[in-house]
Amino acid sequence: MSDLYSGTDLFSEFDRLQRQMVSLFGGFPSSIRSGRFGAFPQINIGATDGSIEIVAFAPGVDAAALDVSIDKGLLTIAGERKPARQDASGDTRDDQACDDIRTYAQERFTGAFRRVIELPQNADPDKVQARYTNGCLSITVGKREASKPRAIAVQ
Repeated sequence: MSDLYSGTDLFSEFDRLQRQMVSLFGGFPSSIRSGRFGAFPQINIGATDGSIEIVAFAPGVDAAALDVSIDKGLLTIAGERKPARQDASGDTRDDQACDDIRTYAQERFTGAFRRVIELPQNADPDKVQARYTNGCLSITVGKREASKPRAIAVQ
């Protein structure tokens, strides 16, 4: 059996193919209850009685480069994270200033990204707020009035 199909090399090949599929098709919608390992930005989803709370962890992304939209029950988070490197003094520089550096490993994601999250039916698209602070995009989606829990008096 060739080395290509042995052990971790096979899994590396699957990872490469998955990255190519995501880049070609822009990712696939993920359910509110499921996630994809390795997707960017990573997200946490929770709920209160009155809202659905989503936090997307996107450090190094300029807030102006983020695009959040909601359509037909799908919340889309899109944007781009530019490459950045540090020089010897610790200052962050863009890639044009670092052309002489040869990269041997790069684990930090750079480039365009898009996450699509399927919201539950009780989500109200007219009640959405988004704020970006310290690398975290917090999105609050209100619930429809009819879906909020209420106490019923027993006679």
